[in-house]
Amino acid sequence: MSDRTMTRQVLLFISVLSLSSVHGQVSYSIPEEMAKGSLVGNIAQDLGLDIKRLKSGKARIYTGDSAEYIELNKERGVLLIKERIDREALCGQTTPCALHFQIILENPMEFFRVTVEITDVNDNSPSFKKNERRFEISETAVTGSTFMLERAMDPDVDVNGLQSYILQPTANFQLKLKNQPDGSKKVEMVLQKPLDREKQEQISLVLTALDGGEPQLSGTVHIHVIVLDANDNAPIFTQEIYKATVVENSPKGTLMTKVSASDADKGSNSLVSYSLSSSTDLFELDSDSGELRLIGQIDYEKIKDFQFRVKAQDGGSPPLSSNVTVKIMIQDQNDNAPQVLYPVQTSSSLVAEMVPRSADVGYLVTKVVAVDVDSGQNAWLSYKLQKATDRALFEVGLQNGEIRTIRQVNDKDAVKQRLTVVVEDNGQPSRSATVNVNVAVADSFPEVLSEFTDFTHDKEYNDNLTLYLVLALAVVSFLFITCLVVIISVKIYRWRQSRILYHSNLPVIPYYPPRYADTLGTGTLQHVYNYEVSRTTDSRKSDCQFTRPCSQNVLTMDPSSTGTMQRMQNEKNILDEPDSPIEVGVNENDLCYLLNCSW
Repeated sequence: MSDRTMTRQVLLFISVLSLSSVHGQVSYSIPEEMAKGSLVGNIAQDLGLDIKRLKSGKARIYTGDSAEYIELNKERGVLLIKERIDREALCGQTTPCALHFQIILENPMEFFRVTVEITDVNDNSPSFKKNERRFEISETAVTGSTFMLERAMDPDVDVNGLQSYILQPTANFQLKLKNQPDGSKKVEMVLQKPLDREKQEQISLVLTALDGGEPQLSGTVHIHVIVLDANDNAPIFTQEIYKATVVENSPKGTLMTKVSASDADKGSNSLVSYSLSSSTDLFELDSDSGELRLIGQIDYEKIKDFQFRVKAQDGGSPPLSSNVTVKIMIQDQNDNAPQVLYPVQTSSSLVAEMVPRSADVGYLVTKVVAVDVDSGQNAWLSYKLQKATDRALFEVGLQNGEIRTIRQVNDKDAVKQRLTVVVEDNGQPSRSATVNVNVAVADSFPEVLSEFTDFTHDKEYNDNLTLYLVLALAVVSFLFITCLVVIISVKIYRWRQSRILYHSNLPVIPYYPPRYADTLGTGTLQHVYNYEVSRTTDSRKSDCQFTRPCSQNVLTMDPSSTGTMQRMQNEKNILDEPDSPIEVGVNENDLCYLLNCSW
């Protein structure tokens, strides 16, 4: 048996004896965390023992375990703190917390029971497991939503333990505590005001746990609330109305204006796209950049301004949108020449103004009336006299277009007067129109009528002359082309005929006159005249052509027939050549026969 086992048995025996023979007991109450050597109590006095008895009886403390927090000073008869006592480590949350031990005396054996109660000291602050806590809460969270918080821990007990919580600030959340069956408290954070991420994306809170000690101790945890975005904001345009000016006849692709809208939301909820509220063939809106460009042709004279709506839509689900008005003002360009309303220029009739020879200076002959469909200074018209039969007789008002006499009309002035008036606008560059004004200086209508006829005749003559020149040019061109085609056709035809005759395989049988002697003895005609035979492919249409006498070409037959053979060979060479005429000698008796020949 080991020494440790025997020691335990002896201690157990002593404990049993002490339960039956305890001579006295005493209790003390001390606070925890007393310094080492601090006085717990005067055990000799409290038990009525003499210090000598403590010494002679070998007084000692028996705790029953290895932890000894109290020691006995036999010289003084007092109990002292041997080790620092931590109530929380010794007893935890158990109350009351006490140390139980015995003082043993020998000779005779005596047992005294001692109880030392350890009272709590507020030496621990409330604490949380984590120093920070993070929450992600949507801004659409409804009021009254609760969020569980971590409870604080305080090892102290009773009044020194955890007593309350404080949440700051309280603008959006308030604290709610619920008592649990185990005596603890459930801590909740309750939303009392709607969240708005656009105003405050993050909310920082501090939860403080307080105990009831003196001095009061506390512990804190930082709470970070991240407000999650919701698509609760529609895009907002930077302007209430967009106005732009564009010059008419501007090229396609011209940038007129740029609309811009922003969305206070985040992520895809803040992505803005643009579109026209109604389709148009004149403008194009970039859905991403908001640039409005010209894709059609605009004419100030047809429409002077445009007004339409542009919609901005975000990328949320469901998407939100807003609209804005866009006004496009068209700036006029000088793209229209003045139009003369009077005098009317027609091809069917001629208008002439009559001026009596008794007209005074400043006599109003007529007024040129013109308009310009442009606007502003582009429509300001001025009138000038460009040409006149007698420039010293008439003038034109620069601003009003009135034609007046500038001197007295006399008998030497021509009856027929023609004025050319230029109407010019004030654009840059300027545009103009001309009008011819016919004026008859006469006192009687018959005289005017005759001159009027001359005017008409001149105009008709000029118009007809132009028509005749055009027709003549067309006819000459047609004849030239026709002749060119005919000449080319004839050339081709002749060339083809020559090629056909050259390659013809028809036999050629020469005709010999009756008196012509050859080896065959078939000639009957005298060799008086030569004739030329022109052959074609159609032998029945062959012609006979008489030529000069060629009796010197006639050959007589010699007995040896060599002459005849020589002639036959010459004729053969002639017939073999293309387009070569055949010359044959004839006499008068055979002429009739030759005229009636048909090959």
